[in-house]
Amino acid sequence: MKPEKLLIVIIILAVLTSCGNKSKTEKKEVAVKEETKEEQWQTLFNGEDLDDWIVKFHHHEVGDNYANTFQVKDGTVLVDYDEYEEFGERYGHLFYKESFSSFHLKFEYRFTDQWMEDAPDYTYRNSGVMFHSQDPATILKEQDWPISVEYQMLADAGNGDPRPTGNMCSHGTEIYYKNEMYPGHCLNSSSETYKPDEWVQADLIVYRDSLVIHKVNGNTVLEYSKPQIGGEVVGGFDPEIKKDGKPLTQGYIGLQAEGQGVEFKNIKILKLE
Repeated sequence: MKPEKLLIVIIILAVLTSCGNKSKTEKKEVAVKEETKEEQWQTLFNGEDLDDWIVKFHHHEVGDNYANTFQVKDGTVLVDYDEYEEFGERYGHLFYKESFSSFHLKFEYRFTDQWMEDAPDYTYRNSGVMFHSQDPATILKEQDWPISVEYQMLADAGNGDPRPTGNMCSHGTEIYYKNEMYPGHCLNSSSETYKPDEWVQADLIVYRDSLVIHKVNGNTVLEYSKPQIGGEVVGGFDPEIKKDGKPLTQGYIGLQAEGQGVEFKNIKILKLE
């Protein structure tokens, strides 16, 4: 082989070897980044106790877990009504102790057979997770709902009607949908209807007061923007807290109890700042 051709072959081999090594290096860097990202997930519920959580029920002071409604069973947060004689509009929420701004929340849920028949009809196979909520310490004793936005969870009610899950409901708040302020209290997602005893994976991705994304079993089912204080569907609040028009840039996350038994598990969060 002539020296010129040999030199060309050597250069080609060097380039190919370099590309191969670069590809391996890039793959390694991606793997490291993914591993680091995984390590940044924060577990909110340890599967053993509710020490990092704060309870608030309508008609009760902060910290009163009325009738042991929120409890831990088999590694899940269980909403249980065994010790109730009547529901009595005791809308309850279990808040994580820390406030979050931009985040990716993951959790799984399913409904139990329990439902308090004196609770409103709409609570049947219905629960939710509140976010960008006011501090539970500022919720008054006779305040029914926290000022917050809700990732609403629904399940098949057994009547043949579709019941999408991963919806949005607003409590003393407003959101924008398709660049316009949404006039209603709840906004349905595009999800399927799921059986009540089926574990469903939920994702809630929030970028401060700009974009909110709801996912169900890995699929995006709803997007909206500009969460802010305003509107109705909340009563008994402190007027100093409800400043209509104020952008919701951060807040607390709360699991809901409104007369329907439900279980939550694998609750974790990734801060996106």
